[in-house]
Amino acid sequence: MARVLVAALVAMIIAILSGPTFIAFLRRNEFGQHIREEGPQRHLEKQGTPTMGGLLIMAAATIAFLPLSDYTAPALTIFGTALACGLIGFLDDFIKLRHRRSLGLPGRWKMLMLLAVTVAVGYAAHHQGLSHEVYVPVVRTAIPLGWGWYVLLFLIIAGAVNGVNLTDGLDGLAAGTGIIALTTLTAMAVTIYIRSGTATHGRIGNRLDLAFIGAALIGATIGFLWFNAFPAEVFMGDTGAMAIGGAVAAMAIMLKVELLLLFVGGIFAINAISVMLQVLSFKWWGRRIFLMAPLQHHFEMKAWSETKIMVRFWIVSAIFCAAGFALFYKYFLGFRSHT
Repeated sequence: MARVLVAALVAMIIAILSGPTFIAFLRRNEFGQHIREEGPQRHLEKQGTPTMGGLLIMAAATIAFLPLSDYTAPALTIFGTALACGLIGFLDDFIKLRHRRSLGLPGRWKMLMLLAVTVAVGYAAHHQGLSHEVYVPVVRTAIPLGWGWYVLLFLIIAGAVNGVNLTDGLDGLAAGTGIIALTTLTAMAVTIYIRSGTATHGRIGNRLDLAFIGAALIGATIGFLWFNAFPAEVFMGDTGAMAIGGAVAAMAIMLKVELLLLFVGGIFAINAISVMLQVLSFKWWGRRIFLMAPLQHHFEMKAWSETKIMVRFWIVSAIFCAAGFALFYKYFLGFRSHT
């Protein structure tokens, strides 16, 4: 159990200590963020702020996780998913920097790459013998999806990745909400490990290993947040947002708490829905529901400060995650597919 805390502390210390050197490297190479002209006007002053800070998150998490891991399939699946999604984000960031514009990798290529990630996760899940059922709390029913479960995996991964990416619009917003979501899922893994021991068999060790990668990512993101808090010295970019989204999705899949992602990733889902509603409303009726989407920009246009929006989104995220963990503790611990 102590190794979970060690993973978080090591990752956080590495990120904080190496952060200044990393940020200086980004500045020297002019890896600065390009701001969209159609975005909030006060964002223009952030033009040139170093981006691709997600590299710092993944490097610190990797260094902390690998020496402590037991190299079980669930943990490696989460680690690999985070790396793969982070790589897709890195390609997106690199194209933006190379062409000096805010448009990067075309959306269809992102979706195709995320489909490839889903295939790999699906293969790993099949190899581990994960059930193709989705457990519904409250009604205590497991719904068999058959091959449809793999379609659900794509929706979970693509939804989480894009949801976190859309939330990455204000200093500290995606990092803070990502930490809250990862902490909730890591707490679920630790709880399963503790509660899985019986008189006839030992605890499920791969749940603890799963907590190691979660803790490493939490510590690394906290270390990144040290520099990303308002006013940000560095942005995580798509590299970090997609890595965090991939990790959150993979943890929910490996823990078999797919539906609880609606709570754990509630703030990400709300942001994604706000964009979809805005697009549909403008296309069908020629009117906008929000002053600007995603939702955090709507509140910016209403003259809320970045800090106020950030803290309130953190609070809402924490409430959603608390509800998700409460449902998990009451209904999911007895679900046999955890084993």
